Formats: sequence, C-alpha cells, structure tokens
Amino acid sequence: MKAEDKKFYEAKAAVLKALAHPTRLWMVEQLETGEKCVCEFAGVIDADFSTVSKHLNVLKQAGIVADEKRGKQVYYSLKVPCVLNFMHCVEAVLSARAMEHLSMTGQTAGRNSNRGLS
Repeated sequence: MKAEDKKFYEAKAAVLKALAHPTRLWMVEQLETGEKCVCEFAGVIDADFSTVSKHLNVLKQAGIVADEKRGKQVYYSLKVPCVLNFMHCVEAVLSARAMEHLSMTGQTAGRNSNRGLS
C-alpha cells in the first residue's frame, strides 16, 4: 500500500473510531432532527456537561459535527448529514445478521427481534 493510500485509510478509520461509541452514535442520530446544545444531551443521557462535551468534541475533530457558540451555550449540528446513511447501512447489516440467525435456529422473525440484535 502506498503511503498516500495508507494516510487516506487512516483518516477513514479515524471517522469510524469517532462513531465507535454507543453514546456518540446516539448523539449523531439525535442531530438528524436539528441542532442541539450540550444541555439537551446532558439531561437525556444522564451525564455531566464535561462528558457530553468530550463526546461532541471527538465527533467535531472527526469532521462529523460542527459547533456554534451562542452566549453561554454551544450548539451542535451534523456537518455531513450523509453519515446517517452509514447508520442505516449498519442497521441493515444487523437486520441481515438477525435474520440469518433466526433461519439457522428455526425461529420466526416475529420472536426475539430487538432492532436486529440477537
């Protein structure tokens, strides 16, 4: 692999690494409906402001979210909304895996379904 190719794949991995945390995945999906401030996230995920800010900073450094300071509040929005397409693709993989598991065990699709997790 060429050095320039390696750097490109490292950059891709950095984006995936930023998304590789359940709280950050949830935050990205919440931003689909529009911008949110740190206070909105902190109240829902039962975490202090510094923890929420750290998660959002990881997403910002990866280029996934943008921030805008307004007074004492910082608002975050999706910088590249197409990242949600990736989320839908991940859910399709989980669903296919669950269906495969169900067919291997002889269970019906209506039982034990939890958003494609098994």
